[in-house]
Amino acid sequence: MPPSIESLDLPPFRPRFPWWGADLQTLSVWWRSPPSDLAPHASERVCFPMADRTGDILLGMLDQPVEPIDGRPLVLLIHGMTGCETSVYMLSAARHLLDCGYRVLRLNVRGAGPSRPYCGEIYHVGRTADFRRVLWQIPEDLTKNGIVAIGYSLGGAMLLKYLGEEGAFSPLRAAASVCAPIDLVGTAKQMMRPRNRLYHAYILNGVKAETLGEGARLSPEEREIVRSARTVQEYDDRFIAPRYGYRDGQDYYDLCAPLRYMPEIRVPTMVLAACDDPWIPIAHYKAFEWDDNPWLLPVFTPTGGHVGFHGDAGNRPWCDLALEKFLERVDSMSA
Repeated sequence: MPPSIESLDLPPFRPRFPWWGADLQTLSVWWRSPPSDLAPHASERVCFPMADRTGDILLGMLDQPVEPIDGRPLVLLIHGMTGCETSVYMLSAARHLLDCGYRVLRLNVRGAGPSRPYCGEIYHVGRTADFRRVLWQIPEDLTKNGIVAIGYSLGGAMLLKYLGEEGAFSPLRAAASVCAPIDLVGTAKQMMRPRNRLYHAYILNGVKAETLGEGARLSPEEREIVRSARTVQEYDDRFIAPRYGYRDGQDYYDLCAPLRYMPEIRVPTMVLAACDDPWIPIAHYKAFEWDDNPWLLPVFTPTGGHVGFHGDAGNRPWCDLALEKFLERVDSMSA
């Protein structure tokens, strides 16, 4: 079972100047400069061939702490849509956890970031088989103390779906999601609100660039569909859905929404969300029956934006501290 929110002994999240309000918290992820490197910690490239006869290879970055602490699990980080191993939140979490003595694996999902030239296919929420394949290939010397997975935004949605599919058979020791879209239909509608038009344009342009990037195996018709898509919903409806076996975008959203799978999760899982997230309606979280699944630990903050959480507890995001506290409690409860 997961620890209680009280046992985490978390300080309240308080945004700090100048990151006040949902939009500045969200934009801080783009505006803050990522660390130039993780020194003195060491990093090395790792590869994960997929087993679906596509020849695709997912790349990751394995970060080793300069002072590892015995007994601590490997932490696997999964980025969000249009993100990769060098996204600000990925590097921030990696440094924080490395300083705490954890080994960290920053995974680039199929067709994202450094994985793009080595993949003919592209990621989507339903690709939980890719995650299973990665878990199977991680060397035993890294997994002897278990694996904890942390997913951000769309990566968190994929992770929650995987956890529900696996139930008690998941090999993960614990998991956490940060600002994951758990209702895909509602999130798609939220992104189309006039207030989010700049966010939507940014995501749509990024998705198109990834999908059409080096290594992609698309027909001329598919390339034209991607180029001409005017919304992310249209991209999902006309490209993702037919290419990957869904009837249409609605079918894809319905079948892959984490809300369908969260009741079956049987791994201690912290679910972190901000009530003012401009991308993810908090109503989806508040409507879920959390008491029906004691394996889930909901943590909601009044503010924080989308994967922002830039607070007054230092230069590192508050969500990194929350993840640290959660992992420490999981470790102590399983010791």
